[in-house]
Amino acid sequence: MPGAVATETIVTIEVGGPRGPASTPPRRGGGDPGRGAHEVPQRAYVTGMTIALAGILMFFMALASALIVRKGMANDWQNFTAPRILYLNTLVLLASSFTLVRSRRNLAHGNLDSFRHWWNVTTVLGIFFLAGQVIAWRQLAHAGVYLGTSPNSSFFYVFTAAHGVHLLCGVLALISVALRPTHRMTRGTATEVISMYWHFMDALWVFIFLLLFLGR
Repeated sequence: MPGAVATETIVTIEVGGPRGPASTPPRRGGGDPGRGAHEVPQRAYVTGMTIALAGILMFFMALASALIVRKGMANDWQNFTAPRILYLNTLVLLASSFTLVRSRRNLAHGNLDSFRHWWNVTTVLGIFFLAGQVIAWRQLAHAGVYLGTSPNSSFFYVFTAAHGVHLLCGVLALISVALRPTHRMTRGTATEVISMYWHFMDALWVFIFLLLFLGR
């Protein structure tokens, strides 16, 4: 009968319903598909930081090559005594790497109070280093050593100023993580990439200091 056929058709449609859009498997990223689709894995930030550090390294290596070549080209290279505060600055910056490691170790163990404490100590040490560099410049200026005094002093000011600008960016990143939670990155990812940058700046300063004042 026509009525019976219609009933069977309806039943068939109802049984086949679960095969529709309701059975579509969920996207990766949990219960919030839109949020999961925009998440960026930590390795992407680490890779980006690695590329950035490689560019910075190439810049300073170019400066180092120019210094070595210029030093051997003429007799106008005038050596000067490094301000003593530069030795203190170096110790301060090296100490900041140790406090940063301790901060991240506390974060890994879930001790947020100690993490914030040592993170802030690292920030303060970075600010102390920058202040010490300014004092070193003032001491050299008081001694009559300026940017244009000789090629040696010119390279000193260029190296220390370039490094200071890069370290200032690191200090601002430290302050940013300390003052507010991250948005696009998790706290673990943020501390990872900032630590990479900070330790690189520390090692770079040791290289610059040795290049400028030792073995000459």
